Amino acid sequence: MKNLMRQIKNYPSAVAGLAIILLLVALAIYAVTAIPYNEAVRLWRGGDNVWLETPRNARPAWFNWFYKEKKPVTIVRRTTDESAQKTELDLGGGVFIKDTILEFDFNYDDFPTELAIFFTASFQAARPNMNLVWVTPDGREIPLTELQVRANESYRVSQDSRLERRLGAKPEIGLFADPNNPGKPLKGTYQLRAEGMVFEEGSTVDASLVVYGQLHGLAGTDHRRRDLTVALLWGAPVALSFGMIAAVGSSLTTMMLAAAAVWFGGWVDWTIRRINEIVMILPLLPILIMIGLFYSRSIWSILGVVIALGIFGSGILSYRSMFLQVRESGYIEAARAYGAGNGRIIFRYMIPRILPVLIPGFVIQVPSYVFLEATLSVLGLGDPVLPTWGKILSDAQSNGALMNGYFYWVLEPAALLMLAGLGFVMLGFALDRIFNPRLRGL
Repeated sequence: MKNLMRQIKNYPSAVAGLAIILLLVALAIYAVTAIPYNEAVRLWRGGDNVWLETPRNARPAWFNWFYKEKKPVTIVRRTTDESAQKTELDLGGGVFIKDTILEFDFNYDDFPTELAIFFTASFQAARPNMNLVWVTPDGREIPLTELQVRANESYRVSQDSRLERRLGAKPEIGLFADPNNPGKPLKGTYQLRAEGMVFEEGSTVDASLVVYGQLHGLAGTDHRRRDLTVALLWGAPVALSFGMIAAVGSSLTTMMLAAAAVWFGGWVDWTIRRINEIVMILPLLPILIMIGLFYSRSIWSILGVVIALGIFGSGILSYRSMFLQVRESGYIEAARAYGAGNGRIIFRYMIPRILPVLIPGFVIQVPSYVFLEATLSVLGLGDPVLPTWGKILSDAQSNGALMNGYFYWVLEPAALLMLAGLGFVMLGFALDRIFNPRLRGL
Protein backbone atom coordinates (compact mmCIF):
# COMPACT_ATOMS: atom_id res chain seq x y z
CA MET A 1 0.00 0.00 0.00
CA LYS A 2 2.84 2.40 0.82
CA ASN A 3 4.44 1.66 -2.54
CA LEU A 4 1.11 2.28 -4.29
CA MET A 5 0.61 5.64 -2.54
CA ARG A 6 4.18 6.59 -3.44
CA GLN A 7 3.48 5.87 -7.11
CA ILE A 8 0.15 7.72 -7.02
CA LYS A 9 2.00 10.86 -5.89
CA ASN A 10 3.87 10.81 -9.20
CA TYR A 11 0.60 11.31 -11.09
CA PRO A 12 -1.05 14.72 -10.43
CA SER A 13 -4.25 13.47 -12.06
CA ALA A 14 -4.41 10.60 -9.55
CA VAL A 15 -3.88 12.97 -6.62
CA ALA A 16 -6.60 15.29 -7.93
CA GLY A 17 -8.97 12.37 -8.55
CA LEU A 18 -8.34 10.91 -5.11
CA ALA A 19 -8.96 14.33 -3.53
CA ILE A 20 -12.29 14.63 -5.36
CA ILE A 21 -13.35 11.14 -4.26
CA LEU A 22 -12.41 11.84 -0.64
CA LEU A 23 -14.39 15.10 -0.82
CA LEU A 24 -17.46 13.22 -2.07
CA VAL A 25 -17.02 10.57 0.63
CA ALA A 26 -16.81 13.30 3.29
CA LEU A 27 -19.95 14.89 1.82
CA ALA A 28 -21.73 11.53 1.97
CA ILE A 29 -20.71 10.94 5.59
CA TYR A 30 -21.87 14.43 6.55
CA ALA A 31 -25.20 13.88 4.78
CA VAL A 32 -26.10 10.65 6.58
CA THR A 33 -25.03 12.02 9.98
CA ALA A 34 -26.50 15.53 9.71
CA ILE A 35 -29.74 14.43 8.00
CA PRO A 36 -30.74 10.87 8.98
CA TYR A 37 -32.45 8.73 6.36
CA ASN A 38 -36.00 9.09 7.71
CA GLU A 39 -35.58 12.84 8.08
CA ALA A 40 -34.22 13.17 4.53
CA VAL A 41 -37.19 11.23 3.14
CA ARG A 42 -39.64 13.34 5.16
CA LEU A 43 -38.07 16.59 4.00
CA TRP A 44 -37.97 15.53 0.37
CA ARG A 45 -41.57 14.36 0.36
CA GLY A 46 -42.51 17.74 1.76
CA GLY A 47 -45.61 16.62 3.63
CA ASP A 48 -47.15 18.16 6.74
CA ASN A 49 -46.29 21.70 5.61
CA VAL A 50 -42.56 21.04 5.99
CA TRP A 51 -41.53 23.85 3.65
CA LEU A 52 -44.06 26.53 4.61
CA GLU A 53 -41.35 29.07 5.36
CA THR A 54 -39.23 28.66 2.23
CA PRO A 55 -39.82 30.52 -1.04
CA ARG A 56 -40.69 28.88 -4.32
CA ASN A 57 -37.98 28.67 -7.03
CA ALA A 58 -35.51 30.84 -5.11
CA ARG A 59 -31.91 31.09 -6.23
CA PRO A 60 -29.05 30.33 -3.79
CA ALA A 61 -28.29 33.08 -1.28
CA TRP A 62 -24.68 33.41 -2.43
CA PHE A 63 -25.91 34.78 -5.78
CA ASN A 64 -25.95 38.16 -4.01
CA TRP A 65 -22.16 38.21 -4.40
CA PHE A 66 -22.63 38.67 -8.14
CA TYR A 67 -25.60 41.06 -8.23
CA LYS A 68 -25.14 44.81 -8.34
CA GLU A 69 -28.49 45.22 -6.60
CA LYS A 70 -28.91 43.29 -3.38
CA LYS A 71 -31.72 40.74 -3.68
CA PRO A 72 -33.87 39.94 -0.63
CA VAL A 73 -33.46 36.70 1.30
CA THR A 74 -36.21 35.09 3.35
CA ILE A 75 -37.07 36.79 6.64
CA VAL A 76 -39.02 34.98 9.38
CA ARG A 77 -40.31 36.60 12.56
CA ARG A 78 -42.38 34.85 15.24
CA THR A 79 -44.36 36.06 18.22
CA THR A 80 -42.46 33.49 20.29
CA ASP A 81 -39.15 35.25 19.56
CA GLU A 82 -37.53 37.20 22.39
CA SER A 83 -37.38 40.26 20.13
CA ALA A 84 -41.18 40.35 19.76
CA GLN A 85 -42.79 43.26 21.65
CA LYS A 86 -45.80 41.96 23.59
CA THR A 87 -48.49 43.67 25.64
CA GLU A 88 -51.49 42.11 27.37
CA LEU A 89 -54.62 43.73 28.80
CA ASP A 90 -57.25 41.94 30.91
CA LEU A 91 -60.75 43.24 30.10
CA GLY A 92 -62.43 40.91 32.59
CA GLY A 93 -64.77 38.03 32.00
CA GLY A 94 -61.99 35.94 30.47
CA VAL A 95 -61.43 38.45 27.65
CA PHE A 96 -57.85 39.52 26.99
CA ILE A 97 -56.25 41.81 24.45
CA LYS A 98 -52.86 40.46 23.38
CA ASP A 99 -50.90 42.72 21.06
CA THR A 100 -47.58 41.77 19.50
CA ILE A 101 -45.25 43.77 17.26
CA LEU A 102 -42.97 41.87 14.90
CA GLU A 103 -40.14 44.06 13.64
CA PHE A 104 -37.55 43.48 10.92
CA ASP A 105 -35.07 45.45 8.85
CA PHE A 106 -35.42 45.45 5.06
CA ASN A 107 -32.35 46.86 3.32
CA TYR A 108 -32.58 45.22 -0.10
CA ASP A 109 -32.81 46.72 -3.57
CA ASP A 110 -35.66 44.54 -4.82
CA PHE A 111 -39.04 43.32 -3.63
CA PRO A 112 -39.81 39.99 -1.95
CA THR A 113 -41.68 37.31 -3.87
CA GLU A 114 -44.45 36.57 -1.35
CA LEU A 115 -45.74 37.41 2.11
CA ALA A 116 -47.62 35.10 4.45
CA ILE A 117 -48.65 34.97 8.10
CA PHE A 118 -49.24 31.65 9.87
CA PHE A 119 -51.19 31.28 13.11
CA THR A 120 -51.40 28.58 15.75
CA ALA A 121 -54.08 28.98 18.41
CA SER A 122 -55.33 27.02 21.40
CA PHE A 123 -58.87 27.55 22.69
CA GLN A 124 -61.93 25.60 23.82
CA ALA A 125 -64.91 27.11 22.01
CA ALA A 126 -64.44 30.78 21.13
CA ARG A 127 -61.89 31.41 18.41
CA PRO A 128 -59.45 34.30 18.96
CA ASN A 129 -59.79 37.42 16.81
CA MET A 130 -56.78 38.99 15.08
CA ASN A 131 -56.42 42.43 13.51
CA LEU A 132 -53.27 42.87 11.41
CA VAL A 133 -51.67 46.23 10.64
CA TRP A 134 -48.58 46.85 8.50
CA VAL A 135 -46.32 49.73 9.56
CA THR A 136 -43.75 51.08 7.07
CA PRO A 137 -40.44 52.81 7.92
CA ASP A 138 -41.95 56.24 7.16
CA GLY A 139 -44.75 55.70 9.68
CA ARG A 140 -47.63 54.76 7.36
CA GLU A 141 -50.09 52.25 8.84
CA ILE A 142 -51.75 49.92 6.34
CA PRO A 143 -54.57 47.68 7.64
CA LEU A 144 -54.18 44.18 6.25
CA THR A 145 -57.13 42.13 7.45
CA GLU A 146 -59.17 41.04 10.44
CA LEU A 147 -59.91 37.37 10.95
CA GLN A 148 -60.93 34.73 13.46
CA VAL A 149 -58.14 32.26 13.98
CA ARG A 150 -58.59 28.50 13.94
CA ALA A 151 -56.15 26.08 15.54
CA ASN A 152 -53.98 26.32 12.42
CA GLU A 153 -54.62 29.28 10.18
CA SER A 154 -52.73 30.93 7.35
CA TYR A 155 -53.18 34.34 5.80
CA ARG A 156 -51.53 34.56 2.39
CA VAL A 157 -50.97 38.29 2.13
CA SER A 158 -49.81 38.03 -1.48
CA GLN A 159 -53.09 36.35 -2.47
CA ASP A 160 -55.38 38.92 -0.84
CA SER A 161 -57.20 40.45 -3.83
CA ARG A 162 -58.96 43.11 -1.73
CA LEU A 163 -55.65 44.31 -0.32
CA GLU A 164 -54.22 44.34 -3.85
CA ARG A 165 -57.06 46.60 -5.05
CA ARG A 166 -56.52 48.96 -2.12
CA LEU A 167 -52.78 49.17 -2.71
CA GLY A 168 -53.04 49.35 -6.50
CA ALA A 169 -50.26 46.77 -6.76
CA LYS A 170 -49.43 43.26 -5.66
CA PRO A 171 -49.19 43.22 -1.85
CA GLU A 172 -45.55 42.08 -1.82
CA ILE A 173 -44.77 45.20 -3.87
CA GLY A 174 -47.30 47.72 -2.55
CA LEU A 175 -46.41 47.11 1.11
CA PHE A 176 -42.71 47.75 0.44
CA ALA A 177 -42.82 50.36 -2.34
CA ASP A 178 -41.25 53.77 -1.78
CA PRO A 179 -44.02 56.41 -2.19
CA ASN A 180 -41.56 58.72 -3.96
CA ASN A 181 -40.18 55.95 -6.20
CA PRO A 182 -42.74 53.12 -6.53
CA GLY A 183 -40.36 51.02 -8.61
CA LYS A 184 -37.99 50.62 -5.67
CA PRO A 185 -38.56 49.28 -2.15
CA LEU A 186 -38.43 51.62 0.83
CA LYS A 187 -35.54 50.58 3.02
CA GLY A 188 -35.74 50.63 6.78
CA THR A 189 -37.51 48.96 9.69
CA TYR A 190 -40.94 47.45 9.08
CA GLN A 191 -43.44 46.28 11.65
CA LEU A 192 -46.35 43.88 11.68
CA ARG A 193 -48.74 44.77 14.47
CA ALA A 194 -50.83 41.76 15.45
CA GLU A 195 -53.71 42.94 17.65
CA GLY A 196 -55.29 39.84 19.16
CA MET A 197 -58.33 39.30 21.34
CA VAL A 198 -59.01 36.01 23.12
CA PHE A 199 -62.30 35.21 24.83
CA GLU A 200 -61.30 32.42 27.20
CA GLU A 201 -58.78 32.19 30.00
CA GLY A 202 -55.78 30.17 28.93
CA SER A 203 -56.41 30.73 25.22
CA THR A 204 -53.30 31.59 23.23
CA VAL A 205 -52.55 32.64 19.69
CA ASP A 206 -49.11 32.82 18.06
CA ALA A 207 -48.16 34.15 14.66
CA SER A 208 -45.24 33.77 12.26
CA LEU A 209 -44.51 36.37 9.59
CA VAL A 210 -42.67 35.07 6.53
CA VAL A 211 -41.26 37.50 3.97
CA TYR A 212 -40.23 35.19 1.14
CA GLY A 213 -37.03 36.30 -0.55
CA GLN A 214 -35.75 35.88 -4.08
CA LEU A 215 -32.74 34.01 -2.68
CA HIS A 216 -32.67 31.21 -0.14
CA GLY A 217 -30.16 28.83 1.37
CA LEU A 218 -26.99 27.33 0.01
CA ALA A 219 -28.50 25.64 -3.06
CA GLY A 220 -31.81 27.40 -3.67
CA THR A 221 -35.29 25.87 -3.77
CA ASP A 222 -37.50 24.12 -6.30
CA HIS A 223 -41.14 24.41 -7.42
CA ARG A 224 -42.34 22.70 -4.23
CA ARG A 225 -40.33 25.05 -1.96
CA ARG A 226 -37.95 22.21 -1.06
CA ASP A 227 -34.40 23.19 -0.19
CA LEU A 228 -32.21 21.56 -2.84
CA THR A 229 -29.41 21.19 -0.28
CA VAL A 230 -31.17 18.08 1.06
CA ALA A 231 -31.09 16.25 -2.28
CA LEU A 232 -27.62 17.52 -3.20
CA LEU A 233 -26.21 16.21 0.09
CA TRP A 234 -28.08 12.90 0.04
CA GLY A 235 -27.30 12.40 -3.64
CA ALA A 236 -23.66 11.78 -2.68
CA PRO A 237 -24.16 8.65 -0.51
CA VAL A 238 -26.79 7.29 -2.90
CA ALA A 239 -24.59 7.78 -5.99
CA LEU A 240 -21.40 6.49 -4.37
CA SER A 241 -23.03 3.46 -2.77
CA PHE A 242 -24.90 2.53 -5.96
CA GLY A 243 -21.83 2.97 -8.15
CA MET A 244 -19.35 1.23 -5.86
CA ILE A 245 -21.61 -1.70 -4.92
CA ALA A 246 -22.49 -2.28 -8.57
CA ALA A 247 -18.85 -2.02 -9.67
CA VAL A 248 -17.47 -4.23 -6.90
CA GLY A 249 -20.26 -6.78 -7.11
CA SER A 250 -20.13 -7.21 -10.86
CA SER A 251 -16.32 -7.04 -11.19
CA LEU A 252 -15.45 -9.52 -8.44
CA THR A 253 -18.15 -11.98 -9.43
CA THR A 254 -17.17 -11.73 -13.09
CA MET A 255 -13.55 -12.44 -12.23
CA MET A 256 -14.45 -15.48 -10.11
CA LEU A 257 -16.72 -16.89 -12.81
CA ALA A 258 -14.04 -16.40 -15.47
CA ALA A 259 -11.48 -18.15 -13.26
CA ALA A 260 -13.86 -21.05 -12.62
CA ALA A 261 -14.68 -21.34 -16.33
CA VAL A 262 -11.01 -21.51 -17.31
CA TRP A 263 -9.99 -23.88 -14.55
CA PHE A 264 -12.80 -26.39 -14.82
CA GLY A 265 -13.38 -26.03 -18.56
CA GLY A 266 -15.85 -28.43 -20.17
CA TRP A 267 -19.53 -27.81 -19.55
CA VAL A 268 -18.79 -25.10 -16.93
CA ASP A 269 -16.87 -23.03 -19.46
CA TRP A 270 -19.45 -23.72 -22.18
CA THR A 271 -22.39 -22.69 -19.97
CA ILE A 272 -20.77 -19.45 -18.80
CA ARG A 273 -19.83 -18.50 -22.37
CA ARG A 274 -23.35 -19.15 -23.67
CA ILE A 275 -24.89 -17.06 -20.88
CA ASN A 276 -22.37 -14.32 -21.68
CA GLU A 277 -23.39 -14.35 -25.34
CA ILE A 278 -27.07 -14.04 -24.43
CA VAL A 279 -26.50 -11.22 -21.94
CA MET A 280 -24.29 -9.34 -24.41
CA ILE A 281 -27.21 -8.85 -26.80
CA LEU A 282 -29.65 -7.74 -24.08
CA PRO A 283 -30.13 -3.94 -23.88
CA LEU A 284 -29.51 -2.90 -20.28
CA LEU A 285 -31.40 0.41 -20.17
CA PRO A 286 -34.67 -0.88 -21.73
CA ILE A 287 -34.63 -3.83 -19.31
CA LEU A 288 -34.22 -1.50 -16.34
CA ILE A 289 -37.02 0.71 -17.67
CA MET A 290 -39.33 -2.31 -17.92
CA ILE A 291 -38.45 -3.38 -14.37
CA GLY A 292 -39.10 0.13 -13.10
CA LEU A 293 -42.47 0.29 -14.87
CA PHE A 294 -43.81 -3.19 -14.19
CA TYR A 295 -42.07 -4.49 -11.08
CA SER A 296 -40.32 -2.10 -8.70
CA ARG A 297 -38.54 1.25 -8.74
CA SER A 298 -36.64 0.46 -5.55
CA ILE A 299 -32.96 1.27 -5.83
CA TRP A 300 -32.12 -2.19 -4.44
CA SER A 301 -34.13 -3.96 -7.14
CA ILE A 302 -32.46 -1.90 -9.85
CA LEU A 303 -29.04 -2.50 -8.27
CA GLY A 304 -29.60 -6.26 -8.16
CA VAL A 305 -30.50 -6.37 -11.86
CA VAL A 306 -27.52 -4.18 -12.78
CA ILE A 307 -25.13 -6.51 -10.93
CA ALA A 308 -26.77 -9.65 -12.35
CA LEU A 309 -26.46 -8.41 -15.94
CA GLY A 310 -23.01 -6.92 -15.34
CA ILE A 311 -21.63 -10.25 -14.12
CA PHE A 312 -21.94 -11.79 -17.57
CA GLY A 313 -20.91 -8.66 -19.47
CA SER A 314 -18.00 -8.18 -21.84
CA GLY A 315 -15.49 -8.17 -18.95
CA ILE A 316 -15.79 -11.92 -18.52
CA LEU A 317 -14.11 -12.47 -21.91
CA SER A 318 -11.17 -10.25 -20.98
CA TYR A 319 -10.66 -12.03 -17.66
CA ARG A 320 -11.00 -15.40 -19.38
CA SER A 321 -8.17 -14.63 -21.79
CA MET A 322 -5.95 -13.58 -18.86
CA PHE A 323 -6.75 -16.70 -16.85
CA LEU A 324 -5.94 -18.90 -19.84
CA GLN A 325 -2.38 -17.58 -19.68
CA VAL A 326 -2.22 -17.88 -15.89
CA ARG A 327 -3.42 -21.50 -16.03
CA GLU A 328 -0.38 -22.50 -18.08
CA SER A 329 2.06 -20.92 -15.61
CA GLY A 330 4.62 -23.09 -13.88
CA TYR A 331 3.51 -22.29 -10.35
CA ILE A 332 -0.01 -23.54 -11.18
CA GLU A 333 1.49 -26.86 -12.27
CA ALA A 334 3.51 -26.92 -9.05
CA ALA A 335 0.36 -26.31 -6.99
CA ARG A 336 -1.39 -29.19 -8.73
CA ALA A 337 1.65 -31.40 -8.14
CA TYR A 338 1.61 -30.97 -4.36
CA GLY A 339 -2.15 -31.61 -4.26
CA ALA A 340 -3.71 -28.15 -3.91
CA GLY A 341 -7.51 -28.22 -4.26
CA ASN A 342 -9.49 -26.46 -6.97
CA GLY A 343 -10.71 -23.71 -4.65
CA ARG A 344 -7.21 -23.00 -3.35
CA ILE A 345 -5.77 -22.80 -6.85
CA ILE A 346 -8.52 -20.45 -8.07
CA PHE A 347 -8.59 -18.10 -5.06
CA ARG A 348 -4.96 -18.26 -3.90
CA TYR A 349 -3.01 -18.60 -7.14
CA MET A 350 -5.09 -17.54 -10.15
CA ILE A 351 -7.18 -14.56 -9.02
CA PRO A 352 -4.38 -12.74 -7.11
CA ARG A 353 -2.30 -12.76 -10.29
CA ILE A 354 -4.72 -10.54 -12.19
CA LEU A 355 -6.21 -8.68 -9.22
CA PRO A 356 -4.12 -5.57 -10.04
CA VAL A 357 -5.92 -5.42 -13.39
CA LEU A 358 -9.28 -5.42 -11.59
CA ILE A 359 -8.60 -2.33 -9.48
CA PRO A 360 -8.29 0.27 -12.29
CA GLY A 361 -11.23 -1.27 -14.14
CA PHE A 362 -13.38 -1.21 -11.00
CA VAL A 363 -12.55 2.46 -10.33
CA ILE A 364 -13.34 3.45 -13.92
CA GLN A 365 -16.64 1.53 -13.85
CA VAL A 366 -18.05 3.46 -10.88
CA PRO A 367 -19.02 6.62 -12.85
CA SER A 368 -20.92 4.60 -15.45
CA TYR A 369 -23.16 3.15 -12.73
CA VAL A 370 -23.55 6.57 -11.09
CA PHE A 371 -24.71 8.02 -14.41
CA LEU A 372 -26.99 5.01 -14.94
CA GLU A 373 -28.79 5.69 -11.66
CA ALA A 374 -29.10 9.38 -12.57
CA THR A 375 -30.42 8.46 -16.02
CA LEU A 376 -33.16 6.30 -14.53
CA SER A 377 -34.12 9.11 -12.14
CA VAL A 378 -34.27 11.64 -14.99
CA LEU A 379 -36.57 9.26 -16.86
CA GLY A 380 -38.82 9.14 -13.78
CA LEU A 381 -37.85 5.56 -12.92
CA GLY A 382 -35.58 6.21 -9.95
CA ASP A 383 -36.27 5.24 -6.38
CA PRO A 384 -39.55 6.97 -5.39
CA VAL A 385 -38.31 7.70 -1.86
CA LEU A 386 -34.64 8.70 -1.97
CA PRO A 387 -33.58 12.26 -2.87
CA THR A 388 -30.90 11.98 -5.57
CA TRP A 389 -29.07 14.15 -8.09
CA GLY A 390 -30.97 12.53 -10.93
CA LYS A 391 -34.29 13.30 -9.28
CA ILE A 392 -33.36 16.99 -9.07
CA LEU A 393 -32.64 16.96 -12.81
CA SER A 394 -35.92 15.16 -13.48
CA ASP A 395 -37.92 17.78 -11.56
CA ALA A 396 -35.99 20.57 -13.27
CA GLN A 397 -36.77 19.14 -16.69
CA SER A 398 -40.45 18.59 -15.86
CA ASN A 399 -40.88 22.17 -14.68
CA GLY A 400 -38.94 23.95 -17.42
CA ALA A 401 -36.09 25.13 -15.22
CA LEU A 402 -33.89 26.28 -18.10
CA MET A 403 -36.76 27.97 -19.94
CA ASN A 404 -37.67 29.93 -16.80
CA GLY A 405 -34.11 30.93 -15.99
CA TYR A 406 -33.58 28.62 -13.00
CA PHE A 407 -30.15 27.52 -14.18
CA TYR A 408 -28.94 26.66 -10.69
CA TRP A 409 -31.57 23.91 -10.54
CA VAL A 410 -29.83 22.07 -13.38
CA LEU A 411 -26.20 23.12 -12.95
CA GLU A 412 -25.79 22.09 -9.30
CA PRO A 413 -26.63 18.36 -9.65
CA ALA A 414 -25.00 18.24 -13.09
CA ALA A 415 -21.77 19.67 -11.64
CA LEU A 416 -21.73 17.08 -8.85
CA LEU A 417 -22.33 14.26 -11.34
CA MET A 418 -19.50 15.48 -13.55
CA LEU A 419 -17.26 15.92 -10.50
CA ALA A 420 -17.92 12.34 -9.40
CA GLY A 421 -17.19 11.03 -12.88
CA LEU A 422 -14.05 13.13 -13.22
CA GLY A 423 -12.65 12.01 -9.87
CA PHE A 424 -13.02 8.28 -10.51
CA VAL A 425 -11.84 8.48 -14.13
CA MET A 426 -8.72 10.49 -13.28
CA LEU A 427 -7.79 8.05 -10.51
CA GLY A 428 -8.69 5.01 -12.61
CA PHE A 429 -6.56 5.98 -15.61
CA ALA A 430 -3.61 6.74 -13.33
CA LEU A 431 -3.98 3.36 -11.61
CA ASP A 432 -4.13 1.70 -15.01
CA ARG A 433 -0.74 3.19 -15.84
CA ILE A 434 0.68 2.13 -12.48
CA PHE A 435 -0.50 -1.48 -12.74
CA ASN A 436 0.03 -1.83 -16.49
CA PRO A 437 3.71 -1.11 -17.31
CA ARG A 438 2.98 -0.91 -21.04
CA LEU A 439 0.97 2.30 -20.50
CA ARG A 440 3.51 4.17 -18.38
CA GLY A 441 5.19 5.80 -21.34
CA LEU A 442 1.92 7.18 -22.75
